[in-house]
Amino acid sequence: MSHLVRFTDGTGGIRVGLLTGEQLRPLAVASMSDLLRHSVAEIRELAETAGEPVPTAGTRLLPPLDGRMEVWAAGVTYLRSEEARREESADQDVYARVYRAKRPELFFKSSAWRVVTDDEPVAIRTDSAGDVPEPELGLLLTGTGEIAGYLVVDDVSSRSIEGENPLYLPQAKIYTGSCAVSARVRPAWEVPDPRSLDLRMRILRDGDEVFTGEASTAQLNREPAELVEYLWRDNDFPDGAVLSTGTSVVPGLDLGLRPGDVVEIEIAEVGALRSPVVLGADEVRRVLATR
Repeated sequence: MSHLVRFTDGTGGIRVGLLTGEQLRPLAVASMSDLLRHSVAEIRELAETAGEPVPTAGTRLLPPLDGRMEVWAAGVTYLRSEEARREESADQDVYARVYRAKRPELFFKSSAWRVVTDDEPVAIRTDSAGDVPEPELGLLLTGTGEIAGYLVVDDVSSRSIEGENPLYLPQAKIYTGSCAVSARVRPAWEVPDPRSLDLRMRILRDGDEVFTGEASTAQLNREPAELVEYLWRDNDFPDGAVLSTGTSVVPGLDLGLRPGDVVEIEIAEVGALRSPVVLGADEVRRVLATR
């Protein structure tokens, strides 16, 4: 199994490479956004002609986004998500309409510099009464909207804020520590069917499992290509983008995240993501400053 990664090379430089097992080979590009200016066929050729392995001692995997890349997300793409949103919302009909509508719900989630990755903290909002992780399959997209790879996304959300009024969605979804992605991106050409991937999430509290849930991307109500096509309508992503495709594993309203929790997400054939939970943006910044 191979993954596209962005990494520090031990000397302060940041590079893009292909990680296969313990072997890390650099690609002949300057950045992840530079890689995504190529077609998928060209990216595959770059991967197949990657350079000689480099020492991994002192390297660190980084979020696979840079430059002007953005993270966007799709909402209410699974039946379970539609049901959960209706449970929490004072305006239940809006979610039922979105689930059945021709046009999907798409929203901005994060700029590249806000994204965190494996073992970096996600946050609970300080003004929210209930926050949950949302495990999702992410699409790594080239500048022309081709799917170059797949990754794990945690679309952390304030259910209490969104439930109070759907117009509060940006505050429920977009804040420091609300977007975590796996450092490893599985190349698209290595995933035969992205609509048949098993997904599992669990929440650990004081070392004990307090929630576990499973789903399959086969339950997606929309094709990934359809979501991409809508995202690209009258929009430009010259440096590429990540599009998160929605969730079907939703903890109950009685199980909100707490500081100290750990969220673990795994998507078969793609990878895994582990995120400790902290309270507020200040704590996210404090932890990241020590790395």
